[in-house]
Amino acid sequence: MPYPLDNRPADLREAMYFPEILRGIATVTRHFLRNLFFSRSKDPDILARPRGRFGTSDNVTLQYPDEKQPYPPAYRGMHRLVPREDGRPRCVACYMCATICPAQCIYIEAGEYPDDPIEKYPVKFVIDELRCIVCGFCVEACPKDAIRMDTGQHAPPSYERAAQIWDERQLLRGPPVSYQYDPWLRRGHPRIPAEELERMRASARPFPTLATDEASQTPGFSVKALAAEAKERAPEEQRALLADARLHGGGPAPREPIPPPPRVR
Repeated sequence: MPYPLDNRPADLREAMYFPEILRGIATVTRHFLRNLFFSRSKDPDILARPRGRFGTSDNVTLQYPDEKQPYPPAYRGMHRLVPREDGRPRCVACYMCATICPAQCIYIEAGEYPDDPIEKYPVKFVIDELRCIVCGFCVEACPKDAIRMDTGQHAPPSYERAAQIWDERQLLRGPPVSYQYDPWLRRGHPRIPAEELERMRASARPFPTLATDEASQTPGFSVKALAAEAKERAPEEQRALLADARLHGGGPAPREPIPPPPRVR
């Protein structure tokens, strides 16, 4: 909302600046004494903390690492390579995550199992967490659900750059995941005993048919729930748009047809 500006010339008191200097010194002194003798509010919601109340400090600085700000439920965290039931990574070294990465922070070297020349695995899988922009494209591009960002952790601080370069030994962690149509479960594997193979097949779950399936989402963050809420709000928003159009004496603007994409030969 616009507000009027007072463009009058400064009077003698304002031109001397002494009253404003005294007001600034008083404000700094007040905040200094309040922060010196009182502690800040412990409410983790910074916006909900009281401001200007006597007995509390307006300082919002966290005394890290003694105090830590809790992460929101939708925070996904850093990467991890998802293991199979036998401890090997689900990754088949297809390079799709390294190809789609906009920061080019993923490096992969592929290898083949000696007793299974069909299946590949990552001999090296390295992520430079200093270059990573935490966009999640690698998770979306992976066809095997082999990399996830559901750790709920951020990259730990370090004094050396080499500590931020994570290899497959640091990334391979977390609960194992098996799907019914995993190739090593359908055709078997020489290193997996028959009894263990049957147990893995029995515990495998169906592969998600949609990218928004709950099995492929981080706990506490459901794309399906967000889509359902948007679907419920759609009729109300449509009615509001129609009412606004009638109020202004017109109807909703017709949508222009979307041209078809060009054919590539």
